[in-house]
Amino acid sequence: MLLDINPLVLPDPGLIIWSTLAFLILIFLLGKFAWKPIMKAIGEREQGIAEAIASAEKVKAEMAQLKNENEALLAKAREERAVLIKEAKETSDKMVAEARAKAKSEYDRILADAQSAIEQQKNAAITDVKNQVGNLVIEVAEKVLRKELSNRAAQEGYIKELADGVKLN
Repeated sequence: MLLDINPLVLPDPGLIIWSTLAFLILIFLLGKFAWKPIMKAIGEREQGIAEAIASAEKVKAEMAQLKNENEALLAKAREERAVLIKEAKETSDKMVAEARAKAKSEYDRILADAQSAIEQQKNAAITDVKNQVGNLVIEVAEKVLRKELSNRAAQEGYIKELADGVKLN
């Protein structure tokens, strides 16, 4: 057996010193030349991330504001639509009521005109009938009087009788 491994064997002290010295030089060189650029890159990265988060938050807030504005505009548009529909309905109802009132007025006027025309025609017919009856009465009376008053003495007696029946003021 060539290799005898003893767990209690300590490493070489020179190796420890040179390894420690190399490590310290490495740390010094990294701190002098690499640490600042690495920290700067990390800082820039953090700042970029923070700016991106802030920008995202700002965009999120703007989106929420736009959403609220859109909802407000939609609500306003709905209200305006409801008002327009209400006004249109009121206008329609008003037009229908006006048309009904006009039709009723026209109906009443036509009815009154018809009643007036009927009354005029009735009065004209009554007047015509009265005139015809009057003419017939005069003709009949004339014939009756001619027949009864054919003699002169009877005619004078009848005139005297009529004269006595007339009252003078």
